[in-house]
Amino acid sequence: MPADMLPINTTEALANLAAVIESRLPARGGDPEASYVARLLHKGPDAFLKKIGEEATEVVMAAKDADHGGDKSKLVGEVADLWFHCLIALAHYGLTPADVLAELQRRAGTSGIEEKALRKVLAREGAAGQHHTN
Repeated sequence: MPADMLPINTTEALANLAAVIESRLPARGGDPEASYVARLLHKGPDAFLKKIGEEATEVVMAAKDADHGGDKSKLVGEVADLWFHCLIALAHYGLTPADVLAELQRRAGTSGIEEKALRKVLAREGAAGQHHTN
């Protein structure tokens, strides 16, 4: 089987990409003149958060196009762009893809409806606790 046809180890692929992104952090000497990632990180959260919003919109548009006979591979490209920019945000905040994967694993086997209801209860309890301590 050719190398480009080998199964992808997604955890390893994400970790490798995250390591490259982390190497572009300002604290690690990332050069904004030489690297797009370093430039976004140097500009700060507003820059990469804006890109995440733009890429999320492009994912939606590509999905809508696919619904109407458009090229589904464009959706893959847009999701890749979105994930990439999300990895930049994770690196900025000292987080990794492993943190996201652990959260997804924690949620595995839990109904999405139950998970959302639990988050609402916890948010209400947190708000109630803050109200009583002020």
